[in-house]
Amino acid sequence: MSARPTRILTGITTSGTPHLGNYAGAIRPALASAQSKDVENFYFLADFHSLVKCGDPARVQRSTLEIAATWLACGLDPAKVWFYRQSDIPEIPELMWFLTCVAGKGLLNRAHAYKAAVDKNRMDGEDDDAGITGGLYMYPVLMAADILIFNADKVPVGRDQVQHIEMARDFAQRFNHLYGSGRAEPYFVLPEAVIEESVATLPGLDGRKMSKSYDNTIPLFTPPAELKKLIMGIVTDSRLPGEAKDTDGSALFQLYQAFSSAEETEAMREAYAAGIGWGDAKQKLFERVDAEIAPMREKYEALIARPADIEDILRDGASRLGARYAMPALATLRDAVGLRDLSTAAIKAAPERREKRAMPMFKQYRENDGKFYFKLMQGERELLVSRGFDSPREAGQQVALMKAGGADGDYTLGENVSMDEVAAALAEFRDDAQD
Repeated sequence: MSARPTRILTGITTSGTPHLGNYAGAIRPALASAQSKDVENFYFLADFHSLVKCGDPARVQRSTLEIAATWLACGLDPAKVWFYRQSDIPEIPELMWFLTCVAGKGLLNRAHAYKAAVDKNRMDGEDDDAGITGGLYMYPVLMAADILIFNADKVPVGRDQVQHIEMARDFAQRFNHLYGSGRAEPYFVLPEAVIEESVATLPGLDGRKMSKSYDNTIPLFTPPAELKKLIMGIVTDSRLPGEAKDTDGSALFQLYQAFSSAEETEAMREAYAAGIGWGDAKQKLFERVDAEIAPMREKYEALIARPADIEDILRDGASRLGARYAMPALATLRDAVGLRDLSTAAIKAAPERREKRAMPMFKQYRENDGKFYFKLMQGERELLVSRGFDSPREAGQQVALMKAGGADGDYTLGENVSMDEVAAALAEFRDDAQD
C-alpha cells in the first residue's frame, strides 16, 4: 500500500482584516505548498477561534468574507485543495470534547496565552482569573481538534504558536495510549510545526509583532495611497541620512526581507550600511510590496463584491471534506471511546447475585449481674453465649482460647445452631491466623 500524501493544515483567525503578516507568514507559504506533489493541503477560516477575543458579530462575518476573498485572490484553487470554514465542520467541536477529556489541566495551565493573562491580572492587582474565559483557556484544545480531525502531518505556524502544536501532540499521544491498545495503527498521527524563519513573525508599524491585537497592522489590500502612508509611518530610530543603520531589530528591514529576493535583501543590507535615509528605505519597501500586491488587489475587490459566491465555495468545501474525512474519523473515534450503537452490544447473562457471607465475630459485654460475657455472632445470628466471668480479662482469655481451638465447653448454643456450625465459624479464626 502506497503512503498517503503529506497533509499540511493552515488557518487564519477571522477576527480582523487580513494584513501583510498574514500574507507573508501564512498565505503565501501555504499557496507555495499547494504546488508541491504528494501534498494534501487544508486551508480553513478559524471562525470559532475568533470568538475568544472578538465580541462583534458583524466583524466576525466581515473578517470571514475578507479572508476567504484574500486567499482566492492570492491564487488558491478550491478545486485542488480543501478550503473550508471551521464552523461548517461539526465534528471539530465534538473531537474537541474527546480531547478535553484527556487533556491535562496542568498542561493547559502552562499555555502562553493563559499565563500571560494571569500575569497581567497579577500586575494589575486583580484575581488571577479575572476576565479570563473558558474559551481562552481551552483554545489549545480546539486548535488540536482542528489539526487532529484530519491527522495533519505539518502545521505552518509562527514561533509563538509552536507550543500549541506540542500540546496537540501530547493530547494525541494520551488518546492513543488510552484507547489504542492492541490497535495496529494509532488513532492520531503526531503533527509537526513548520516555521519559515525569515517571515515567521513579521513586525508591525510599532516594531512589535504585526497583530490585530496590537492594532499595528498593514491591511493587505489597502489602496496604494493608504499603503504608502502606513509604510511611511513605520517606527524607526533617529539616525540621519548618511549614518550607517543596523538591520538587526529593524522592523523596516524585516518587512523588506519578507517581500524581496535574496539579492534584493542583500542590496538593502548594503544600503543600510551605506547610510540610506529612512524615507528612501520606506519608499523602496512600498514599491516592493505594492509590486507584489497590486495584481491581486483587483481580483480581491471583484470577489468581495460577490459574497454569495464565496459562501457557496466554503460550504461546498466543507460538505466534501466532511463526507471524505471528518465524518468517518468521528465514527471511528466515537466507537473508540464507547459512544456506540447499543444494538451491536453483546448480550451477556447477568451474573448470579450472591449475598456476601458475614464473617464470625466475638462481642464482649457486661450483664446486670455484674458478670462479663461474650457472644459468637455471624451477621445477625447468635451462635453461642458464654458463661459469666468475674472480670473482662477472664472473658477475653476465653475468647482467645476459643479462637485458638480450645474451650471449656461452658456456653450455650444459639437457637437452631449446631456444634458443626460453631466449629466451622471458629475454624475461620484459625485460618486467618495462619494466613
